[in-house]
Amino acid sequence: MSKNYNLAKILRKQQTPQEKIIWNLVRNRKIQNIKFKRQYPIGKYIVDFVAPDIKLIIELDGGQHNETQNIKYDEERTIFLSSLGFTIIRFWNNEVNENLEGVYDKIYKTISELVMP
Repeated sequence: MSKNYNLAKILRKQQTPQEKIIWNLVRNRKIQNIKFKRQYPIGKYIVDFVAPDIKLIIELDGGQHNETQNIKYDEERTIFLSSLGFTIIRFWNNEVNENLEGVYDKIYKTISELVMP
């Protein structure tokens, strides 16, 4: 078993409150019958949520993602994942807390665009 697989398994058990909220939104094919996986390894990265069939990744970011070293890491990560054909949408944790309807709408709209381009 790879190191990333084991780390992903640990992360699934240690979800943030915002990850729990988004997981409850997307799990069990709740949005347009699209299957999502959580804390899923892709290459050397672990993504928060992925719908492999439509190549959609949802990332949740806390304040640490505003730090210079993390901004560069996130940019490299986005370039790599995009090169594999993934669409990545990002939300700040406070967006999940304060505007869940807007977050849901963006996820729904993005799925619609990917399913019926």
